[in-house]
Order: sequence, then C-alpha cells, then structure tokens
Amino acid sequence: MYQINIHHAKTHLSKLVEEVALGEEIIIAKAGKPIAKLVPIDKPKKNIRVPGSMKNQIIFTDNYNQPMREDELSLWLNSSIFPDDDNHSINQ
Repeated sequence: MYQINIHHAKTHLSKLVEEVALGEEIIIAKAGKPIAKLVPIDKPKKNIRVPGSMKNQIIFTDNYNQPMREDELSLWLNSSIFPDDDNHSINQ
C-alpha cells in the first residue's frame, strides 16, 4: 500500500487501476491528507457445481416428452405469455 497525491492519481489513473487489479491498495491524498483508497473488488466466489446434487428432486412422469394434448396446447399458446402475438395460434 502506498500513498499518492490527487493530481498524480488523475494523470495516471489507468496505470493505477492496473496495479489495483493485481492486488495493490493505493491511498489518494489531497494536501498530504488521505481522502480515498483504491482497492481491488473482491472476486466473486464460484459456486462449486456438484454432479447429482439435484438427484431425487426432479421427477419425470412416464409421459414427460409426449406431445401436449390439444386442450393443454391451447392453454399454453393462448395464454398471456403471448398477449399481443397472433402468430402463436393453434389454428394456423
């Protein structure tokens, strides 16, 4: 961590941002008094995906990939999901 004056920070901002991205912390001072600190943003933690973590939580019925019945299809296509779109009618 080191301190620089505000004029130096304004004229070398790109270089300072690169340093901060590498982990450096920089204090910006005005008239020798610290007024701000440039610090790196914490890296988001990656969620570790575990294969099989949804086991027994998703259940498929025997007919899960069968075509919808006409009444189900009508409800799907004529619902508010397509409120102003006439291109999704069953009777095309």
